[in-house]
Amino acid sequence: MAKEIKKYTGTGRRKTSVARVTLTPGKGKITVNGRDVDQYFTDKLLVLDLCQPLEVTNTREMFDVEVKVNGGGLTGQAGATRLGITRALLAYDATTPADSENSFRKILKAKGLITRDSRKKERKKPGLKKARRAPQFSKR
Repeated sequence: MAKEIKKYTGTGRRKTSVARVTLTPGKGKITVNGRDVDQYFTDKLLVLDLCQPLEVTNTREMFDVEVKVNGGGLTGQAGATRLGITRALLAYDATTPADSENSFRKILKAKGLITRDSRKKERKKPGLKKARRAPQFSKR
């Protein structure tokens, strides 16, 4: 009988993007929608941003990360991926023996990575050009 490979999953959302993240024990390879992370996110800052939970918990080389992401733009997708990785790490940490001093939750919470960024685009109001931008006023 083959040994079952442990997988840890997490879902992240940001703006209109949704990312489904799967962590499997591996060498640190990150794949986004079937492509390498550096090919998918051309901006290096976005790659650094989404790798933050792995760097903070020192698990960058422990897991292979597979991400399926859709909706929104690249920034929203990177934010959704970051939250998905965080939630998957919390799922992994729940299976390990409890050590309150070095728990992932405490480390990730201190860096503000557990909280979902709930900001979305504000809707357009009637009589205005955008959400808050009013037409130019002319006295004469």
